[in-house]
Amino acid sequence: MDEVAVIEDPAAAEISLDPIRARLLAQLAEPGSATTLAARVGLPRQKVNYHLKALERHGLVELVEERKKGNATERVLQAVASSFVISPAALGAVQPDPDRSPDRLSARWLLALASRLVHDVGSLLTGAAKARRRVATFAIDAEVRFASAADRSAFAEDLATTVARLVSQYHDETAEGGREHRVILAIHPKVKGS
Repeated sequence: MDEVAVIEDPAAAEISLDPIRARLLAQLAEPGSATTLAARVGLPRQKVNYHLKALERHGLVELVEERKKGNATERVLQAVASSFVISPAALGAVQPDPDRSPDRLSARWLLALASRLVHDVGSLLTGAAKARRRVATFAIDAEVRFASAADRSAFAEDLATTVARLVSQYHDETAEGGREHRVILAIHPKVKGS
């Protein structure tokens, strides 16, 4: 089972957002059958089975084993990942696009960049999984407490200058066999509790 799976298909995204199906996906971090899940979530087995078929049809759960129980066969399923992220690609034409309003000081532009990041990394993960390869990535997550808005502004300018210098130093447009990478840095107020 993967740690995180990216949902790009709109139908699969819709299926995963149903509250009952989301509960079943969470329960299926460990393998289970319609019967065992029904007991855990307090729903009739037939209803659970209906939802499991929808999850399986959209590739969110997979068959782990089949067990003979008398005249019946019990199907044991497991979620394909322990958590899921819905790619903005699932929204089609209404997905956020940072090119529509490239204002680097806008929170909406930052959100559109984050959406593109989820889409791009999700696509890379999907391709890498199929090729049985890893994706070379790097991320920094840090917290800084500014004494004033002026300090925050100065920090942002210093950061932009430093990144521009590094990009200029290492970017080689003529590198044969080189591979382009995207660099995204963001500063936003910390949400309480996160």
